[in-house]
Amino acid sequence: MNLRWIVFALGGAAFWLAFFHRVAPVAIADDLTRAFAVNSAALGALAATYFYVYTVMQIPTGVLVDTLGPKRVLTAGGVVAGAGSILFGLADTFWGAAFGRTLAGLGVSVAFVALLKISAQWFEERQFATVASGVNFIGLCGALSATVPLAWLVTFVSWRDVFVAIGVASVLVALLTWWLAEDHASTTVHNTATRDWRADLVAVLKNRATWPSFWVGFGLSGSYMCFIGLWLAPMLTQAYGKSPVVASQHASVMIITLAISAVVMARVSDYLGKRKPVLLTVAALYLVLWAVWLIGVPGEWTFTMCALMGAAAPGFTFSWSLSKEVNPPEHAGMAISVANTGGFLAAGILQPLAGAMLDASKGGGTAGTLGDFRIAMSSLAVFAMLGFVGALFVRETRCRNIWAGEISGKTT
Repeated sequence: MNLRWIVFALGGAAFWLAFFHRVAPVAIADDLTRAFAVNSAALGALAATYFYVYTVMQIPTGVLVDTLGPKRVLTAGGVVAGAGSILFGLADTFWGAAFGRTLAGLGVSVAFVALLKISAQWFEERQFATVASGVNFIGLCGALSATVPLAWLVTFVSWRDVFVAIGVASVLVALLTWWLAEDHASTTVHNTATRDWRADLVAVLKNRATWPSFWVGFGLSGSYMCFIGLWLAPMLTQAYGKSPVVASQHASVMIITLAISAVVMARVSDYLGKRKPVLLTVAALYLVLWAVWLIGVPGEWTFTMCALMGAAAPGFTFSWSLSKEVNPPEHAGMAISVANTGGFLAAGILQPLAGAMLDASKGGGTAGTLGDFRIAMSSLAVFAMLGFVGALFVRETRCRNIWAGEISGKTT
């Protein structure tokens, strides 16, 4: 097998695990509530620990993959993620589970930026959006496995056993990465001797063209991850009276349509040679669908709404290409990480915020009504609007790096 595909496959395996951890709470929310006797706000906080550390690690990950190379970063991340997953599965207390999930989030937080760095190095620039959508597809497969398959599996085995097994798998992927993968010749390993990564990072942060992509991810990705990763299933089971397995099927439908739509939108963008029109179209549709949820969706239309939400959600995937294409190529990891920070920061804010709003609306009740969930989900709709506003300000790159010709000398 071509070395490029070996490296990409191993990075993809790490990213698959990252998405599994991200979405898993939606399938085991009731199990976690019973195991640790927590309310909605605490459940949201437990799920959000993943996003807190993921947010903090995005820019450091960009620095690490630009200086040490993806191989070393992915190997270390896999070992840490494995340990965290095992600790989460074995935890007897809420705080023990929170520590394990935080450690798992720390480990998998490096996978995405490392895999996009691999993609930027091993594939042609004009192919990047398509390759990035393929990366997203891999992650969504991991997310999909954490919906219906996980909900079905935990009817036969304990959720704890599943996470211990996932932890062991993470360590095995890390060992294979160290053994089989190689960094591309363009990777600037140990380049801290010749270049100051701090100055490089400051240059990315001072580039005004970087920040609209951050806000696109903040609003579009953050609201999507919060919804699919935690609150969709409780809303469907409590407010619509659907079973946990059926609720997980809704999440699966959303993930499948997002995976298909992301690939199609990326191909359309690459074919047209433009990013912004495609991004604005799907971002506007996504925002409209949030308005529909808040107005009210009949129970028989929930599957259709989830399918449409998935199809409209992939606008955030353009933030990775756009951030990379307005910064120097050698800063690709840092640029992507800045854009990616937005979504995880927003998800970390939204999961406990929506839970607190839900608890306040329920007034001490054990199950939320549809009205309660509309109030809680309004916070997600507001963030989706912020993402759309960010999309209005992104710079059109025409699917190429424009830093040298249009950005250099204009940053402040």
